[in-house]
Amino acid sequence: MTNTQQSAADSAAPEKFDGFTAEERAAMKEHARDLKTTARRSPRTAEADGQKDVLAKIADMPDADRVLAEGLHRIVTAAAPDLAPKLWYGMPAYARNGKVVCFFQSAQKFKTRYATLGFSDQADLDDDAMWPTAYALTKLDAATEARITELVARAAG
Repeated sequence: MTNTQQSAADSAAPEKFDGFTAEERAAMKEHARDLKTTARRSPRTAEADGQKDVLAKIADMPDADRVLAEGLHRIVTAAAPDLAPKLWYGMPAYARNGKVVCFFQSAQKFKTRYATLGFSDQADLDDDAMWPTAYALTKLDAATEARITELVARAAG
């Protein structure tokens, strides 16, 4: 093979996949920062600080995600007031005893066509042998808000 053929072959080769997207790597770095910040906080102010962090993160989101996140925050804090707001992988989440029960993922941050409302294994949503743990979220209307309220209340136990 000549040098010209070799160069063409090299440039046509697919880029090596290293396992995580740039967005996923950024989220993991944010998670590490969140853990360090949380560890340095006073237990007396942790919940108020978590609330402040979540509201600041929501305020920084692009309009479409911000509207969904604000609505979700309102719904979760009303339906499950015992869940504490906190950042998880740089996104709003709600925890019981420090363990995340539900979370929001911005569409813009992960370059997806919809935001996501997700539930961890700490959520009390078990239903037979299989049940959903994440939901695509594109808008908040009365029916969607009612469904989220039901899910969050059930998840919080």
